Amino acid sequence: MVGERVSGKTVSGKAAVVVANARAWFVRRTPVFWLTLSVMSCVGLFLTWFWGAWSGGLDVAETCTLLKGQKYDDAYRTEHWREPSQLFPLHNKCNASYDLVPAWVNPMLVLLAFLAVAGLIAAVWATAVRLWRLWQRCRPTSAL
Repeated sequence: MVGERVSGKTVSGKAAVVVANARAWFVRRTPVFWLTLSVMSCVGLFLTWFWGAWSGGLDVAETCTLLKGQKYDDAYRTEHWREPSQLFPLHNKCNASYDLVPAWVNPMLVLLAFLAVAGLIAAVWATAVRLWRLWQRCRPTSAL
């Protein structure tokens, strides 16, 4: 183990085992796994966006005052009328200091979007590698 070469670099001990195991884990994943990861991330992305977009309910003034105990500032809402209708980042503020959209929603949207794209790229890559290996095995070799 000590002094083993991994990806052109010499590593020692447990680091070589960790790198080899991580590489093997990614290599063994099928395109279906990566596509499923991408689809599930898209589902989570939609559900998270829906949760954030509807966090204020239908009557924002009532939600702010009765449910959240915050002062509803109509002047602030009139001045910033476009904020609640944005697709990203999600905001639905009662006043300048209190947002009805939970703080975890926007970072989760970014994370899930990244995971969906990365899963799709990995699925395409895994498919291309598998097709290349299949083509290499089935290709007739010419005898010289």
